[in-house]
Amino acid sequence: MKAASSWVSIALTLALAGCAQDTSRLTPAQEARFQEEGVVRRADNVVFHYTHDYASRSYYRGGTRENREDRRASIVVTHRSVLIHKNEKVGIEITPRSRRYDVNRREGRVLIHAGTGRTGEVWSFEPPDGDAEGWTQAIRAVIRGSAAPDSSRTTRRGRSRTSRG
Repeated sequence: MKAASSWVSIALTLALAGCAQDTSRLTPAQEARFQEEGVVRRADNVVFHYTHDYASRSYYRGGTRENREDRRASIVVTHRSVLIHKNEKVGIEITPRSRRYDVNRREGRVLIHAGTGRTGEVWSFEPPDGDAEGWTQAIRAVIRGSAAPDSSRTTRRGRSRTSRG
């Protein structure tokens, strides 16, 4: 009976240690890059609501439903990039050259939309400092490229199917 009690104690300790997992570790190269870019906001060990197939039209026609799960991760916002990560593992990386990202605020939550349609996903979180509007503005500046310090960024656009030439 004593051995069973020990195993339960060990299992409980490991389970609790897993729940309090630190997600903030970055590689030295990432740390150096973010310091060079200038960290605007940073939050470690935040619970994100990760949703995919978000707002898919097929959902309303009885098709694929959205899937949602909670993920513990960290977020770094600089003047030139946004990174949602779990230690060295990248969830989302947004730069001014990234495409198909959008951000908005719903009450106290920040919602980052990636992709569209069936490939779309949403990462939402409540900022620990309570400043959802400030986080939204900082992330939007990266998405729109207005935070990029160099104006040498070139915008390249593809031809549409209806354009001549």
